[in-house]
Amino acid sequence: MSFKSIMRELKEIKDGIGTRIEGKHWRSRARTFIAPDMAPSELIEQGKWANLPPELLLDIIRRVEESETDWPARTVVIFCAAVCRSWRNVTKEIVKTPEECGRLTFPISLKQPGPRDSPIQCFIKRDRANSTYRLYYGLTPSEIENDKLLLAAKRIRRATSTDFVISLVADEFSRASNTYIGKLRSNFLGTKFTIFDSQVPGNAVGNHANRHSRRFNLKQVSPKLPSYNYNVATVSYELNVLRTRGPRRMHCVMHSIPLSSIQTGGTAPTPTNEQSSFSPSTKAKEPMIPFSSPNLLSSSMGGNLSTPESLILKNKAPRWHEQLQCWCLNFKGRVTVASVKNFQLVASVDPSFDIPYAEQEKVILQFGKIGKDIFTMDYHYPLSAFQAFTICLSSFDTKPACE
Repeated sequence: MSFKSIMRELKEIKDGIGTRIEGKHWRSRARTFIAPDMAPSELIEQGKWANLPPELLLDIIRRVEESETDWPARTVVIFCAAVCRSWRNVTKEIVKTPEECGRLTFPISLKQPGPRDSPIQCFIKRDRANSTYRLYYGLTPSEIENDKLLLAAKRIRRATSTDFVISLVADEFSRASNTYIGKLRSNFLGTKFTIFDSQVPGNAVGNHANRHSRRFNLKQVSPKLPSYNYNVATVSYELNVLRTRGPRRMHCVMHSIPLSSIQTGGTAPTPTNEQSSFSPSTKAKEPMIPFSSPNLLSSSMGGNLSTPESLILKNKAPRWHEQLQCWCLNFKGRVTVASVKNFQLVASVDPSFDIPYAEQEKVILQFGKIGKDIFTMDYHYPLSAFQAFTICLSSFDTKPACE
């Protein structure tokens, strides 16, 4: 059978196998285009395609992966992974991480560091009526509204805090759902935010023997990990007591990312699927487990989780433009509307560390407004899409004491 014939048959199963994953949960436009990171053999039986010679199968999927680099054409790669178990395994071997190829393919990609050179460019749509925020892949919204959904968040106000529950889909925000991947929680004043990951960041595996898992046995971004809420980062906004003019000042302590990741030859934690299996499900209250790179800590939630080796981000100082009479930053055309929410984050490095000046000035995350309820989000290594999205969500919460 020719390569064109194989491609034709793959496209023919687009509306069959491709849309049957997770049943109705993955058909709606409100759902993410990224396929769920689970073994399709649980849903799809092995068929005639499973008997292809390994060398031929490897060549086919490699050609498909190299030819379809942009969405929505890249859905063909997802269909290859959905054919059967053998196709799934080969596809996952060929598809590289975002750091290596600069592309997002599977859900696990959303928790892997972005590329080192060019940023991954996304945008966020805010729905004020429903208090939801959707992260899409691309430069700007398309006219036909077929943008690829990556993540969605819903703001839930409580008596003493505000939660942003983050999901893989736009209409299911229950923490018992298999689409729940983490949350952002603020304090009463909206000056400090804690980022919780539902899975162990990177490949760190703590001693879970005496830990309680979540009350539900979930299949999430990394389906073989025990489900907790890991404190992976803290975002703090400085109080503006004197009410002086200027942008917000913020600091982000990334507990799960070591400072060495931005040094020459350094690496950031990159989650994979070769992880420990699920812990037995219990009905205990879900724990909040602090995390500090590279090991899980036994300290309480109230403790100081940062270490001298944790990566700290700070907002890049803007300059005052005399003619425009406003604070300005060079967003390179990605931000067009002035807003107190706009920011750029760079690494905050002590002079004693041997880190090049260019690396210290490199913008790791930038966020800004381009229209009514539309914002751009561009992120670099060592942040992941999930981490960048949660940091940007903190800018949406009300901060009367910081402005």
